[in-house]
Amino acid sequence: MPDTLPSTPHSTLPQPSGPSRAGLAIIGAGVSACTLAAQLRRNGQPGEAISLWEAGRGPGGRATTRRSRHDPSLAIDHGASLFNLSSQPCPEVLPLLLEQRWVEPWTEPVAILDSAGDLRAPRDDEWLLSGPCFRGRGGMENLSQGLLSLAGEIDAHFDTLVRDIDRRQDRWLLKNAAGEILSEAESLVLTGTLLAHPRSRLTFGWPAPPLQVLAERLRDPGLNHALAAIAALRFEARSTLLLRIPADEARQWEALPFRLLAFDPSAQQRWGLWRLFSQPLPRGEWAVVVHSSATFAAEHLSVYGARSAMARQLGLPPRAEEERLVMQALARSLDEVMAQWLPPRPSERGEWQLMRWGAAFPLPRGLPQALCWNSSLKLGFCGDFIDGPGFAGVEGALRSAEALARRILGPAE
Repeated sequence: MPDTLPSTPHSTLPQPSGPSRAGLAIIGAGVSACTLAAQLRRNGQPGEAISLWEAGRGPGGRATTRRSRHDPSLAIDHGASLFNLSSQPCPEVLPLLLEQRWVEPWTEPVAILDSAGDLRAPRDDEWLLSGPCFRGRGGMENLSQGLLSLAGEIDAHFDTLVRDIDRRQDRWLLKNAAGEILSEAESLVLTGTLLAHPRSRLTFGWPAPPLQVLAERLRDPGLNHALAAIAALRFEARSTLLLRIPADEARQWEALPFRLLAFDPSAQQRWGLWRLFSQPLPRGEWAVVVHSSATFAAEHLSVYGARSAMARQLGLPPRAEEERLVMQALARSLDEVMAQWLPPRPSERGEWQLMRWGAAFPLPRGLPQALCWNSSLKLGFCGDFIDGPGFAGVEGALRSAEALARRILGPAE
């Protein structure tokens, strides 16, 4: 691995077209999906075809790097900017990722802000900050890129939204919005809950989620139990403002006493912000990512952000004025918070855009581990919504995928 890790272009991953056949189809290409593929390959399924289906332009999910089709210099970690380990032992894949330099320890300064505007260091029990912290080397997307490198050849389909699933003659069928079959597979894993959770009715306009419809036909007690538990899951959203700071302002951001600023509950209530992350860009520019509080996001759930993958895949109409108002509100809160360190910023200077994470964080309790693999249907679930260590974070995604891989492979002979 070279000293400077190049960001692997998403187009270099296999991009086959048309229906495919696989031993295992994985819906989603976030951290848990990529971990599952890596662990299955490393521990007993070197030859089985694995297909990966993702609505976004590349792997990573909420732990990816936002890129521009028009400007290669723009690369922003707009979801998770780091990940922590709250318990030991560490996930099995982490030493390999560190050794191959896809991942590195996080060493940048972190601070917590209270409602009085005072800073403090994170505590040992601080959510998503306790224990050792890491990041993708060269960008958070390289966490998932490294996992895919461990998995080897994967039949990866990006910019592809699976809108429906069916089961016929003991095979799973993945379908697009037109009802066309994208893939057939013996086993299926969902790394998100959109095709199973009732909230998808609002997103897609369905009378019921596809897996729920299918369950009524299959009449499998284990599936019914899992779907009941999934239906009880609740999630927090986040509205996220991405700013590109001109080079003449970047030095001020670089001199701040933190690279990541988290807001305690009282500060979240005052400013409507949850986290602030900043990072350097080429040509001396700077990127700033402003994550709203859960309350702010809940008040603006209908505003997706015109450039989000979900808005693009669903063909949602632009809501330019509402989007502008949300961005202005987040920018005003940012200006108020940063007033003690930075001079006033010209309104709407530089580039900005809005993202909305509709299910940014699952709320306790998660889906029980016992319901994550249905051996009779060869259906599994993994992700940060699975109950266990690291729940609701990247750590949970890593650990749940490793646990599911062990379940799928069964006891070693």
